[in-house]
Amino acid sequence: MRAGELTPEQLALRERQGAGARYDAEDAPHAHLDLARRGTAYFARRLMQLDDADLDAPSLLPGWSRRHLIAHVGYNARAVARLVEWARTGVENRMYASDTQRWDEIVLGATLPTRALRHLVDHAAVHLDVEWRDLSDAQWDADVVTAQGRTVPARETAWMRAKEVWVHAVDLDNGGSFLDFPPEMIDGIIADVFRAWTRRSEPGAVVLRATDRDDSPGSYGESGAEVEGAAADLARWLAGRGARRLRVVGGGELPEIARWF
Repeated sequence: MRAGELTPEQLALRERQGAGARYDAEDAPHAHLDLARRGTAYFARRLMQLDDADLDAPSLLPGWSRRHLIAHVGYNARAVARLVEWARTGVENRMYASDTQRWDEIVLGATLPTRALRHLVDHAAVHLDVEWRDLSDAQWDADVVTAQGRTVPARETAWMRAKEVWVHAVDLDNGGSFLDFPPEMIDGIIADVFRAWTRRSEPGAVVLRATDRDDSPGSYGESGAEVEGAAADLARWLAGRGARRLRVVGGGELPEIARWF
């Protein structure tokens, strides 16, 4: 929504907040920013429901404790913020300075005192949000380079962060579910999986049939197996978080699928 299209209530709120308040640029990727912020809140709620002792338990990611996962979510926000700063300043600032930095940060973060680990997630998310709100319209279209070496406009950082916080909230393994995700997040995950497979020229084909909506969530390749289920369950399976309540039309086993991210 552009500033000129704000409701009277929103305009009144801006007036109360004063000149020092930050707002997203008119041409910012508002839908993906909304998903990233809602996902950040969802992750925070799931984390808040865990006692300190619970953080030592395994996450749903093989070999990762919840501490490792929480550290990753915190440091990922910092890494994404570096890309946003790059777009804002024009000075190259990669997500990671070396091939080992990402994992080194996760290992170190997992050893932090519990309070510091929780604060890492909170403070890094706030920092990222400030960086986003400092971008001008033109800076949202500035090119940056992801950790995978893809050159993308800075506006893609909003989606990058959205999928991290929503999916990893489920990976905490304390009740988070793809069924909690907004429909636009489910659609985004399915589309993102297919884009990732296309970039990597992954073999295979699959056609999705959602039982809880009229439209088809999408397909990959040609003449693939038709997999049927609720859209959220289809997204969970494509994201590599397990298959629940899915069936192959005509019978048979679910096809093997490639890694997402």
